[in-house]
Amino acid sequence: MDKIVFGFLGTTLDAGFNAGRWERWRPTVSLCQQEDVLIHRLVLFHGGGKGDLLKLVTADIKRVSPETVVEPVLMQIEDPWDFVEVYSALHDFVRRYDFDTSAYEYLVHITTGTHVAQICLFLLTEARYFPAKLLQTSPPRRGGFPETGQVAVVDLDLSQYNQLATRFEEERQEDLSFLKFGIATKNASFNRTIEEIEQVALRSQTPILLTGPTGAGKSFLARRIYELKKAKHQLQGDFIDVNCATLRGDGAMSALFGHVKGSFTGALQARAGYLKAADNGLLFLDEIGELGLDEQAMLLKAIEEKRFFPMGGDKEVESHFQLIAGTHRDLAQDVRSGRFREDLFARINTWLYTLPGLKDRREDIEPNLDFELDRIANQLGKKIRFNSDAKKIYLQYAMAGTTVWAGNFRDLSASLLRMATLADGGRIDLAAVEKEIQRLQQRNQHAILNIGNEVEKLDHPDWLALKESIDPFDQAQLAYVIQVCRSAHNLSDAGRSLFEYSRKEKKMSNDADRLRKYLAKFDLSFAQIKTW
Repeated sequence: MDKIVFGFLGTTLDAGFNAGRWERWRPTVSLCQQEDVLIHRLVLFHGGGKGDLLKLVTADIKRVSPETVVEPVLMQIEDPWDFVEVYSALHDFVRRYDFDTSAYEYLVHITTGTHVAQICLFLLTEARYFPAKLLQTSPPRRGGFPETGQVAVVDLDLSQYNQLATRFEEERQEDLSFLKFGIATKNASFNRTIEEIEQVALRSQTPILLTGPTGAGKSFLARRIYELKKAKHQLQGDFIDVNCATLRGDGAMSALFGHVKGSFTGALQARAGYLKAADNGLLFLDEIGELGLDEQAMLLKAIEEKRFFPMGGDKEVESHFQLIAGTHRDLAQDVRSGRFREDLFARINTWLYTLPGLKDRREDIEPNLDFELDRIANQLGKKIRFNSDAKKIYLQYAMAGTTVWAGNFRDLSASLLRMATLADGGRIDLAAVEKEIQRLQQRNQHAILNIGNEVEKLDHPDWLALKESIDPFDQAQLAYVIQVCRSAHNLSDAGRSLFEYSRKEKKMSNDADRLRKYLAKFDLSFAQIKTW
């Protein structure tokens, strides 16, 4: 494939008008003297002030490489050390140039020109404005021919370098493990989510929205994102964690945006506010859906303009923070009902990630045990571990589809804390597990009743009509089944959750078919329930 090279005429390195020039290294000319690098066309950028040198270099290239066509390109650059001017001129050129990567191999020569020109060529090549590899020439080693020098081709696609690719992949795996607190999570969906969050966190300053039930780990993940970005020197400020559900009325405005002295009764001194405290850092607004519409409007301005008015103030305050928002609410529904501003939702919704609750990550309960016990050890000041038989029984109950972890990982942590606190000799034995399971079963019954109560609040006409036609017992049972279906990803997931124990007694089972037949008794379908 023919090669086309782009480069600057070297006003110093390429200079030389007497016969002695052939005894010294001139990078642009030596580039065309390489036996193993035949250049079809050399696009030579110049500033117009060195016409004689341009003619001489062109003639010398024709002498040593008659096959090479030199194409001079005048760059109207007044100050070759002005980064903006040089970059703009090169950028305008590449946007006009008709590249054909199927017919030509493109190379960018970065040895000549000012350091600014070389940097601009590198940046434009790295960004693929030049669809090329870099070409670097250098003087010969001692004992080599002085006029030819050496040539090295650099491919900026780092994936081509196995050693580097392996190293970068190892570092990325370390980052992923860091975001997951070092826990070897097994849930495929959760792992895919964390993998993308790692990429977004390190490449973007755009707000991130984390949704999911209470206790799913939104606050933990937000802090971990902050720590990762700070370790990569992308943030210098603090991590500010705010639960918006605790903010009410004027106190919400003051807490978020600050206030000036005397702005309201009791404002005896000025307050900076959370947004200012997060300057150059990360602001995590948990339960953002609980903010009032006035606070939402001011927050939108602060996100977009990086400045806002403190309460009672007439002078704007600047704060360059990155935002991560969390909520367990359906903000899209809140937008439709008028509870949440559509423009703010659009602004924070670019990167939306849903963290699954514990019931959708039951395979991650076991790898979380050691992590939680290590955290508890720091609280209690002693190391706690399970007896093997006790751990087996506890996991069997904890991972069962019928166990309702209403508080998700918070409930799991609380359960382990209770057993660890009561453990003698730092070991959780079978008796402690059996006692804890009794506690959890009582809470489980309350949770199931609460699930039924949630379904009772449904005002869908199909459900209201159905309740009038069935017995109270069937109403209670069906309410639980409906809630499981509403929260499941598909019919099979719902069936596995509902028939966890009975399935163990069968060699062959079809949970989805069993659930489908149960719903058919009431003229219902899984798809129909998902629309309620």
